[in-house]
Amino acid sequence: MSMTTIAPEQVNSIVWNQHNDPFEILGSHPIEQDGKTVWAVRAYLPNASAVWVVLPEQRKEYPMQTVHDPHFFECTIETAELANYQLRIKEGEHERVIYDPYAFRSPRLTDFDLHLFGEGNHHRIYEKLGAHPTEIDGIKGVYFAVWAPNARNVSLLGDFNLWDGRKNQMRKGPTGIWELFIPEIGVGEHYKYEIKNFEGHIYEKSDPYGFQQEPRPKTASIVTDLDAYSWSDEEWMAKRRRTEPLTQPVSVYEVHLGSWLHASSAEPAKLPNGETEPVVVVSELKPGARFLTYRELADRLIPYIKQLGYTHLELLPIAEHPFDGSWGYQVTGYYAPTSRFGSPEDFMYFVDKCHENEIGVIVDWVPGHFPKDGHGLAFFDGSHLYEHADPRKGEHKEWGTLVFNYGRHEVSNFLASNALFWFDKYHIDGIRVDAVASMLYNDYCREPGEWLPNQYGGRENLEAADFLRQVNHIIFSYFPGILSIAEESTSWPMVSWPTYTGGLGFNLKWDMGWMHDMLDYFSMDPWFRQFHQNNITFSMWYNHSENFMLALSHDEVVHGKSNIIGKMPGDTWQKLANIRCLFSYMFAHPGKKTMFMSMEFGQWSEWNAWADLEWQLLQHEAHQKLKTFFQELNHLYRSEPTLYTQDFAEPGFEWIDCSDNRHSVVSFMRRDKDSDDFAIVVCNFTPQPHSHYRIGVPQKGFYTELFNSDARQYGGSNMGNLGGKWTDDWSLHSRPYSLDLCLPPLGVLILKLDKKKTAEALK
Repeated sequence: MSMTTIAPEQVNSIVWNQHNDPFEILGSHPIEQDGKTVWAVRAYLPNASAVWVVLPEQRKEYPMQTVHDPHFFECTIETAELANYQLRIKEGEHERVIYDPYAFRSPRLTDFDLHLFGEGNHHRIYEKLGAHPTEIDGIKGVYFAVWAPNARNVSLLGDFNLWDGRKNQMRKGPTGIWELFIPEIGVGEHYKYEIKNFEGHIYEKSDPYGFQQEPRPKTASIVTDLDAYSWSDEEWMAKRRRTEPLTQPVSVYEVHLGSWLHASSAEPAKLPNGETEPVVVVSELKPGARFLTYRELADRLIPYIKQLGYTHLELLPIAEHPFDGSWGYQVTGYYAPTSRFGSPEDFMYFVDKCHENEIGVIVDWVPGHFPKDGHGLAFFDGSHLYEHADPRKGEHKEWGTLVFNYGRHEVSNFLASNALFWFDKYHIDGIRVDAVASMLYNDYCREPGEWLPNQYGGRENLEAADFLRQVNHIIFSYFPGILSIAEESTSWPMVSWPTYTGGLGFNLKWDMGWMHDMLDYFSMDPWFRQFHQNNITFSMWYNHSENFMLALSHDEVVHGKSNIIGKMPGDTWQKLANIRCLFSYMFAHPGKKTMFMSMEFGQWSEWNAWADLEWQLLQHEAHQKLKTFFQELNHLYRSEPTLYTQDFAEPGFEWIDCSDNRHSVVSFMRRDKDSDDFAIVVCNFTPQPHSHYRIGVPQKGFYTELFNSDARQYGGSNMGNLGGKWTDDWSLHSRPYSLDLCLPPLGVLILKLDKKKTAEALK
């Protein structure tokens, strides 16, 4: 066959990888020759010595020739149609037959996709960008697309091309999205993007939208089908859509999957089919230890949480991250659950099993910053694409990380779509957004001169605030009934107010003030607490300004702060009593609850991200009883609507007496939203018991002692009120009746009017 007409410089642009649309040259092209339309076929195959075009349906082959370069092959074919042709390639002693990637010319992204992405409103952009198994013209393969607008060239690297960036050069679209379909590959393929800037510098990058990555220290992305898993949580999801979470009990167990428990490397991890996979020993762990897989965690962690009565699990970030010591807070793979514990399908199984056991799943989400690792988002296309170019806006020097450019639509789209992605593909029930304050203020952890003001001269990052509103608006629009929780440590207004009122749109905010006040108060000798009564009472002055979550998190048990039990004064008995007192007050106080793993059994040492929790402590009676305390406290909380239905409404809380600082005692009422039920809570924050302590109550009758943190089964002294007390016709605290109570040392009582017993007695 005759040769095609093509200029040497066109060939060189392909050979030197300098063409941003290789489809203009490679693949099949209709041309006029001798008054007829024939097809020119061109291919660049760096390792080939000979190539033939194969037409399977016609059972014909056409040899290709080289003119301008020994690896640039071309020929012409006289045929009416040329579709689904193949290339037979001779490479040394080996031959292979492939479909030509450059024969599949139609772009998969529509103009509407590009428009939405450009304005930052393509909510499910992860269905378009990244790597997607698909079928084009009857041929199965994988479609790749990546946003790199400032790159000179982008190529695919992978097992399928021996990691040679010359072989699969991608086409650039009008908005800077590069794309290419590779036929006859599928799920499980490892790949990266080779990106060249205009100076010719090469960057090998993981896929920002990649759904799976290799276990670190390797960094390649892996082609995955996220729609292959069969979910069984339809009932849970339907119920969630109909439920307002703010009127429900929310008791969260915060867990770091990498240190809750490990397995022996001699014990192979189990795969879904019952087979075993090779053990990956983690070098930072003690010798012979390995991580539990998502499926093993489902078998061990979920029953433990269910027994203890928590309503939700909160997972420290499980998006892919290279460094174990970051605890997941320096993310490189925003769309990939970390491969430390298994595959995406394994994580789906874990969430599914949580829902089967009526446990919600909250995931820590980190949109505030990202690390500088070479395979990640930093300097992605040879320019400051995801981050600000100016370090006064684009770098967190304290953390050694970079800050997202929220004002760039494609970047905010990447993150907003990512939040939606975890709800959509993994059925999670909430996100806890890390370090919101670092996003909201341009001067966060920056000295004067190290930050830039906003357009009005202020310190507020207005673009970040708009981005957070966008995220919350999107996720609640698609998934009502979920939780969006802000870890926000300042007085930024209306964090947990809806976006239509001008708020940031979260429905919960961590109460950092309450946390600091409580830990300061409980760490001091009880004698001094009489001078710091405001630590206990101050939270109610601002309680109704936000929807607060009371959290004692991982941050409070690391970096020399000691674990909770180590913060408490006194001997071991008093330390444990103080823990029971603190958490009883926490669960009775308005607000949803979060506590970190190990607190439930009184671990002595600080949390170590590379070691197991100190499970051996549970062989001691005192620690067993503390675990029993948390179990029964959770079950009381979940069964008593007065403690959760009106966390954020003023009628839900009322002080009885908050001024008895001399005895360090407070008392208050919690009221149910849907009935006239109320609970009486009395807290004694010193080791001094009180045998006749009187408080006013609104109704006459018998008050059952629902809960006593000093009970014997919890390790207490067992002082109490013999199951309850009758009121006296003695007004006190502006209430017509009162109770004469025995207050146990460092104890919390929760009482409730027994309407049936009272009615029978008053007949």
